[in-house]
Amino acid sequence: MTDKMASGVKIPDDLAQVGFVFGAYGVAGWVRIRPFSEDADALLKVKTWWLDRPVLRDVDVQQVKLHGGDVVARLVGVTDRNVAEALKGAAVYIPQSRFPALSEDEFYWAELIGLEVENLQGESLGKVADMMSNGPQSILRVIPAEDEAQERLIPFVDAYINKVDKDAGKIIVDWGLDY
Repeated sequence: MTDKMASGVKIPDDLAQVGFVFGAYGVAGWVRIRPFSEDADALLKVKTWWLDRPVLRDVDVQQVKLHGGDVVARLVGVTDRNVAEALKGAAVYIPQSRFPALSEDEFYWAELIGLEVENLQGESLGKVADMMSNGPQSILRVIPAEDEAQERLIPFVDAYINKVDKDAGKIIVDWGLDY
């Protein structure tokens, strides 16, 4: 934990953004969350989230459920549609230490961001700057250190991902420098 405080509570030093509020849901103060993962396990199981709007603070989740590809939730203190709409655009964070456990070959996006990416020839392709989804799969957004304008988008699928070594801080991919 860090010594930083928000709403009288220490801010966890392992906060990871898991989605964002993109509007109200109904008239009773529910919010609609766009999760960064398809199954949204962390959002569904963790009962305290951190929102960065109006300031970084912890919020307790009263109810939460999947609705289509999104998550809808009723938060303590969010009592009507106007209050819910005011949260639109807020980032939703959860401490990584509270994430549900994954199988050995599964990863949370937050674990991959910042890892070095190397191809099978040992050539550096850069670092994972961000992740995105195109629906069926996740995609690594890799930025080379020497030329930030030359980003690479590498599908996070078995055909291209050879190994993820979190301890070494790198991902080995079957991807050429000229792709």
